[in-house]
Amino acid sequence: MPLPHAHHPAYDTGVPRPPAGLDRRHFLALTGLGAAALTGALATPASATPAVAPTATVLGRGGPHDDGPSGLASVRRAHAFLDVATNAYPAQNPGPRLAQSYADQLGLFSTAFVYDNALAICASLTAGRAALGRARALGDGLLLAQEHDPAHDDGRLRQAYNVGPYVFHDGTPQEHGLVLPDGTANVGWQFGFLGTAVGDMAWPGIALLHLYAATRDRRYLRGAVRIGEWIVANTWSSRPLGGFSFGVDGGNAPVPNGSTEHNVDCVAFFRHLAVATWDRRWSRASDHARAFVDRMWEPDGGYLYTGTNDGTEINRAPLPLDPQTWGWLALREGAHARALDWAGSALATRDVAGDGRSQLPEGVTVEGVTFSSASLTSTASYNGQPVHPQGVWLEGTAQLAAALADRGSRGGRGWGRRGREDRERAAELLGEVRVAQDAVGAGQTMGGAPLPARAGVVAASSLLDTGFGFGYFPVQHVGATAWYVMAAAGANPLQVGGLR
Repeated sequence: MPLPHAHHPAYDTGVPRPPAGLDRRHFLALTGLGAAALTGALATPASATPAVAPTATVLGRGGPHDDGPSGLASVRRAHAFLDVATNAYPAQNPGPRLAQSYADQLGLFSTAFVYDNALAICASLTAGRAALGRARALGDGLLLAQEHDPAHDDGRLRQAYNVGPYVFHDGTPQEHGLVLPDGTANVGWQFGFLGTAVGDMAWPGIALLHLYAATRDRRYLRGAVRIGEWIVANTWSSRPLGGFSFGVDGGNAPVPNGSTEHNVDCVAFFRHLAVATWDRRWSRASDHARAFVDRMWEPDGGYLYTGTNDGTEINRAPLPLDPQTWGWLALREGAHARALDWAGSALATRDVAGDGRSQLPEGVTVEGVTFSSASLTSTASYNGQPVHPQGVWLEGTAQLAAALADRGSRGGRGWGRRGREDRERAAELLGEVRVAQDAVGAGQTMGGAPLPARAGVVAASSLLDTGFGFGYFPVQHVGATAWYVMAAAGANPLQVGGLR
């Protein structure tokens, strides 16, 4: 049975699945009502076919309202979306808060994933003091969740929390914000988002360390240290492949799988923690994660495998994008630089309105990359909606843009011909994300209120299957928007000082 996504409910597509391996996204601890309620979670027409602009004509790669090559107005609109997501429930969250991850049309209500919120903090910090208040509010929300868990006092974060009121699909009201009346954090039990995955710990740790660097507020450093201590104490693997295992499920049972993506996160997080604390134990932890990542490298193909199901054997398929992009951003390893070229070619997609199962508005084309090698051949359906194998994963496309820009400049191959090509390709990919920002996701809401026009970036141009038992929809998404903002700013969140 594959491990589902950390950020979405699992869907039964009726298509046989490969072994899951190891991505932060493949993990969902379904228990009790959460499991039972998932059947109806995204079964409404609005979520099966999310709102998109009914008509749009793309005049250039910047969209019908082209901002020019820099896309400055586009980035300002993206920041406006992050503001709305952060402040969607002011009555329930007057102080520390977390951002709702997806527009209402996905059917996850006010779910706030900690990964998305970590990205939103990093994206906010790229704007300097202009968005520092938003970054601090979200960082304080992570600390509140960490310090007021309803069952544990060990520094863990759950996969997601509720941040605003809604009525669940079975008619049960959820009336509260991030903090319940008893003072505990409002964990996302309705959908079963109760587990703790290593990647979902490392990214908030990274965000808190960037926030500490920006503010010198030692609360953020202490929160990051607690995260590091939890990861080392609970997931350090002594199995043959080493590294850090997946985490724990909602019942606190260990999950033995090991993820390349998670361990890349840990390389960056522990390295950053070592710099911030001058404590050598974090350097040793970073080296432990790095050894796992090195074992996942396939020199003949020029890519990183997804991980391991048991800590002993490498899981070789499907091949996802994230280890390739994040592998460069975290390691800047010349020998592994080819992974970006592999990803840009092997996972390339071109979504054309009217072609196959495309959900794009008439006249729109979006190019970029998809989630994994399995996405390109999938015949899955979600809630009766067939996937489109050429759907573009916008979060991943922004990740690739960020990695190519980094490789082409200070982090990579310098200012020669190849560096210029990398930067030019990164700019092209950002232009494609702006096309989606302009043309896809109109009419969507958050907390029932309309979202700003042409502001957030949708998760996917059309419904796509990841190959790991979950899909992405054309619904506005904090994670995709935050990666776009960071890529447009030339930021690298996986490097110390990489947001300045």
